[in-house]
Amino acid sequence: MGAFLDKPKMEKHNAQGQGNGLRYGLSSMQGWRVEMEDAHTAVIGLPSGLETWSFFAVYDGHAGSQVAKYCCEHLLDHITNNQDFKGSAGAPSVENVKNGIRTGFLEIDEHMRVMSEKKHGADRSGSTAVGVLISPQHTYFINCGDSRGLLCRNRKVHFFTQDHKPSNPLEKERIQNAGGSVMIQRVNGSLAVSRALGDFDYKCVHGKGPTEQLVSPEPEVHDIERSEEDDQFIILACDGIWDVMGNEELCDFVRSRLEVTDDLEKVCNEVVDTCLYKGSRDNMSVILICFPNAPKVSAEAVKKEAELDKYLECRVEEIIKKQGEGVPDLVHVMRTLASENIPSLPPGGELASKRNVIEAVYNRLNPYKNDDTDSTSTDDMW
Repeated sequence: MGAFLDKPKMEKHNAQGQGNGLRYGLSSMQGWRVEMEDAHTAVIGLPSGLETWSFFAVYDGHAGSQVAKYCCEHLLDHITNNQDFKGSAGAPSVENVKNGIRTGFLEIDEHMRVMSEKKHGADRSGSTAVGVLISPQHTYFINCGDSRGLLCRNRKVHFFTQDHKPSNPLEKERIQNAGGSVMIQRVNGSLAVSRALGDFDYKCVHGKGPTEQLVSPEPEVHDIERSEEDDQFIILACDGIWDVMGNEELCDFVRSRLEVTDDLEKVCNEVVDTCLYKGSRDNMSVILICFPNAPKVSAEAVKKEAELDKYLECRVEEIIKKQGEGVPDLVHVMRTLASENIPSLPPGGELASKRNVIEAVYNRLNPYKNDDTDSTSTDDMW
């Protein structure tokens, strides 16, 4: 879905912050897509007596960015201001929070539908949403669509959200009950997600409630008790990341990056660049939230990383010199390195995560190259 650019847009939007015992960084990049349709939210300290709570979310828009943008600005208010969330006096219970999140999603979806109908020409865009609401005792994972969140606890993937795909048995059953079909793993052969906010063309089956439509705005919510000793970090990302990296791969990669830098923006930038070089053609957004027990920078890991970078620099020089006349293009250099057994490459990221290092040396040694030889395209790179 969607047209592609001739060259990816690699400029990034970054942010970082800290509070409530958490640190976070985020990065988003347009990549190969003609438009940037992702949005995100990061709030530490919520209003109405929830100063010790925090909220983070990634929204992956499709067929336009309107729904994603609206959700990033208003979804949190819809969640925390409804009566189900507030419950009775005092801090909301676990059930209050879970019910309130669900109610907030249904409310904002209905609100956007009414707004869309009032305008000339209904908005056809939609958006997935993946987020976490973090209280002092619990982490609430919230998912609607195929963006994904995971918790790394004690150096392993402890929990991850399940993608809402039309081919999932329960999702398929709901779609068929609403008179739809699943073809080429898409709702009516068109939409690749079975739950989303917006997408009102798929929510107009008469006699069916909002959660029984072809596409449902209902989130799945999981509450996980926090473990001060073992919780390390949370990753929230759109499917542009997960298309090319698995849960364990990304967990391992982020952990290895946290051992060489404490700059969370830099870690997130490395994630999106690595996914671009691994072949992702989508918009990419990632939020990294670190608990107090997240991996710390280690002198040994920093030394190992510097040695790896030096080794790669030397190898690039050798490959170029070996060519003799003329300079090999960057793709040739990358393919040559990919065929070798290079020790100590970052787990999960592998050689793709070192493309920037390799490219920097290549450009230094070949300053008069034609720009066409340095395509950022990953087609046939390996």
